[in-house]
Amino acid sequence: MDKILEGLVSSDHSVPVKKAIVKKVVEAADKEVTEEQCHSLFTLTTRLILLGEDAFQKQIGLQVLDAYARYHRPEFERFLNKDFVLSLLQQGYGQLDRKDPAIIDYIHCSLRLLISCPSVLEIFSVIQVEVLRMVCERPEPALCARLNTLLSDFVQCIPRDKSGVLFCQQLVRTISYFHCFASQEEELREYVGQVTKVSTLLQNIWKADPATLLPSLQEVFAIISSTDPSFDPSIALASLVQHIPVQMITVLIKSLTTDQNVKDASMTKALSRMIDWLSWPLAQHVDTWVIALLKGLAAVQKFTILIDITLLKIELVFSRLWYPIVRQGALSVLSHMLLSFQHSPEAFHLVVPHVVHLVQSLRTDGLPTSKVFMLQFTELIHCMMYQYSGFPDLYDHILEAIKDLPKPPEEKIKLVLNQSAWTSQSNSFGSGLLRHAVKSETGKTGLVNLGNTCFMNSIIQTLFMATDFRRSVLSLPLNGSNTLMKRLQLLFAFLAHTQRAAYAPRNFLEASRPPWFNVGSQQDCSEYLRFLLDRLHEEEKTLQVLESAKPKIASSVDTSSKDPRSQTSPEEGKSLLSSSETKPGSCRTLIETMFGGNLITGIRCLQCNCVSEKEEPFTDLSLAFCPPATSQDSPQPDRPSEEPKVLCQGSVNGGSEIPEPGSNKTTASSIPFVSAVSEPPLSVPDLVNYFLAPEILDAENAYFCEMCSSLQRAERTMKVVSAPEYLILTLLRFSYDAKCHVRRKILENITIPPLMKLPVHAPSMPTRCSSSTSSPLQVDSPESSENLAKKLKPSQKDEEEEEKERIDGPEQTKRGETSVQSVVYVLSSVVMHSGLSSESGHYYSYGRNINGRDGTQHPVNHFALKQDLGTGQAECSASTCSALSIPPEQGNTLSNGSQEAKDWLLFNDSRVTFSSFQSVQNITNRFPKDTAYVLMYRKQELPEQRINGEPMANGMRLSAEPPLQKELLDAIIKDNKLYLQEQELSARTQALQAPSSSCSFRPNGSDDNNPPGSCGPSGGGGGGGGFNTISRLVF
Repeated sequence: MDKILEGLVSSDHSVPVKKAIVKKVVEAADKEVTEEQCHSLFTLTTRLILLGEDAFQKQIGLQVLDAYARYHRPEFERFLNKDFVLSLLQQGYGQLDRKDPAIIDYIHCSLRLLISCPSVLEIFSVIQVEVLRMVCERPEPALCARLNTLLSDFVQCIPRDKSGVLFCQQLVRTISYFHCFASQEEELREYVGQVTKVSTLLQNIWKADPATLLPSLQEVFAIISSTDPSFDPSIALASLVQHIPVQMITVLIKSLTTDQNVKDASMTKALSRMIDWLSWPLAQHVDTWVIALLKGLAAVQKFTILIDITLLKIELVFSRLWYPIVRQGALSVLSHMLLSFQHSPEAFHLVVPHVVHLVQSLRTDGLPTSKVFMLQFTELIHCMMYQYSGFPDLYDHILEAIKDLPKPPEEKIKLVLNQSAWTSQSNSFGSGLLRHAVKSETGKTGLVNLGNTCFMNSIIQTLFMATDFRRSVLSLPLNGSNTLMKRLQLLFAFLAHTQRAAYAPRNFLEASRPPWFNVGSQQDCSEYLRFLLDRLHEEEKTLQVLESAKPKIASSVDTSSKDPRSQTSPEEGKSLLSSSETKPGSCRTLIETMFGGNLITGIRCLQCNCVSEKEEPFTDLSLAFCPPATSQDSPQPDRPSEEPKVLCQGSVNGGSEIPEPGSNKTTASSIPFVSAVSEPPLSVPDLVNYFLAPEILDAENAYFCEMCSSLQRAERTMKVVSAPEYLILTLLRFSYDAKCHVRRKILENITIPPLMKLPVHAPSMPTRCSSSTSSPLQVDSPESSENLAKKLKPSQKDEEEEEKERIDGPEQTKRGETSVQSVVYVLSSVVMHSGLSSESGHYYSYGRNINGRDGTQHPVNHFALKQDLGTGQAECSASTCSALSIPPEQGNTLSNGSQEAKDWLLFNDSRVTFSSFQSVQNITNRFPKDTAYVLMYRKQELPEQRINGEPMANGMRLSAEPPLQKELLDAIIKDNKLYLQEQELSARTQALQAPSSSCSFRPNGSDDNNPPGSCGPSGGGGGGGGFNTISRLVF
């Protein structure tokens, strides 16, 4: 049969005759043939395929080989053995060179016929070794394209493990030798197609074996950063960019820009060649990589490279704008280069001569995308002409060419100009627009999570949004001191004026972390808040004592200043030394002034009616949850333990917010408290009323009456006698499960009113049976950390005084009547806890800027105050806490108004976004595990409480942000210079952490899609809980 076929192809018969005979030969393939005949036939067809004189001979060879190999597979398996394949790949076939693409095509065709044979595995092993050798010899694009086809169909032939990494690296280097010298469009298309096939092969390998990706990219950089003048890598490498995962940008840029082994000359070469890749027609994401590398270089302050590259390549990048297929990426790179090159107009003036011609071309090219592109381009030109004004001779013809196109507003131009600047930071405090442009659209600064520090971040942002407190802290003259208040002042200054999108409060964390807080562990934000306020208060008290011992010390709140000549202004003195007249010889600290209130606890013996009262300071109130409504019908309803009602007045050592099992508290049946009758949601005023509600002490909680000299049933009452400027409320959501011995979270939704009235009692005259009033904020006294049950027993001094009073006049033990004033509070901040238990979770906060006057300035609030206070038509009695009503039509204005809609901000560690009060109210309805935990309300002034129309709160008159002191200003300027080096590193860190955790973040400016605290399997992010447990979720 082989002789017939060989004679046929060499005969002079016509093609139709030859085809007819070949058809007969193919049809005879199913006949029995000896192994020798098969071998001869396979040898002949192989020669025709590889060495055929024309396409017809090669076609005959393929047809006959395919037919006989299918019917005589064992014989073909013995013919196409691994030795024969190896000789083809190493020596070629006859006069055919081993690098000829026909060799690869023949092997590819033969493997398809042997795919089900066992011997094919041996051939795969041979090919794995040989393809690695072949790519090391830098084959031409055509051969590489054929290899791609072979390896794509038979992935078993692709080298594995270390050989696979080496194969990818060598294939990358082979692509760098793909130079095209064709001038015809058809040849160019063929070249681009071949390159695309090879890059697709690499993409498939990277997907199948991700371990090969990073070494391949390192090889790419090694190639493009080569400074060898004799080697110019092909721009075909640009075809690889579209296959590199975009999320790897930060990894690679960080590695490149921080590697000390990469010289500036190599980096310059690499960046220059990457910019050349903008010319590759099918490349995607090249502009993203170029801009990322530019930013990375700016972050490490390699400005020399940036300047050289910009001046060298700016005209080439501009020239790419003429080509629609690459113009969008080129415009992105051009915009970044021009906007970042702000120290000189040189780069912009290089492209100025070409602007008018490009605009004219865009107007006439008729492409549908040209109009939109022209608007983007002219906006960039307007920004640059605004930045470098003073060149009318250069700009007049440009302005004439774009006069009919819209010009962006000046505010937007300023924002755009500051987005990419990497040189001068001299405009840090030039204007609010420039100062905040690099942050989120809110203009506020986030706080970097340093490892489960969201408990601290949420509290710091809450205190920062307490406007009057922030202004007072920034006004303190603390130059030269190293106190905690100084660190807080510096942190507030950074939050107000840094150019960073997020600030890392490492120094403040180290200074303010309670000793019992484990580093890196979740903590309770309310516990941290109390500790922080206690520290600040005690520190200032100590310094006041030291200052009072010095002669001729001016009356100034700067108790920590080392310079006795430093004095505050009269306004500052009023704000920080207020209420000093309340106690002769004492000066209230800033913490007392802002957060300090007083509460009187009274206990009346139900047998003899003797009353014992004690006045105690507090900085926050811990509110337990009301029991179910059905419990009111029982004879002795249980309420949570008395400890949640302990006033959080100072040191938290030994204290607890969690109800202890076995602790009982009974409510007097005659005293109503707010409860859910028809099961409406509880509100904050309900919890406050429950906190202040009288209770009966009996059974194991019976009160030891000194008058009766025995344990007696007694009634305990609490009343606020001094309202703080900022009222801090902690909702006790973590209850102890005695059965499971774990702390569980109470997920009940609580309605949070924007305005609230707090009943404040006028201090009554001391009764004959009352104990002495305690001094304000005695945070380090042993009593301050005891639970309430211990406080019920009077001290020895109290007992002596009470005994004397009983002897003098036991008939005067009845309580005197006191007047009650409703103090209006407006919501300032809410700290949310996201999670299902105390063992894991995440804290974030909502806040808004508000001071003592702000709550009455808005028409909604003014209406509510007028209706509820001015006319005396209160919703409930003056002795109870209540929410102030807002008319529906006014409420719509509040929620839908453009200004009010952005009144609230959401602080979630590094992220700060606009929010609304509606989001605050509905967050638990939408995300049940996200619940309010700590609330801060600001006391509001009524118009008649103002002096000369100015708001006064405890003598404070700080109605504007204070100017920065020189020491703070110097620190911020220094840090803003460092910001150029660190800006990309911060973004990279966040991007690297995001894929590794199950965080779900919303787009900027929106908080209605996913819960702000949706981090981790338990809803926790960077910290939360507040209890020492073994199982912690660390993010």
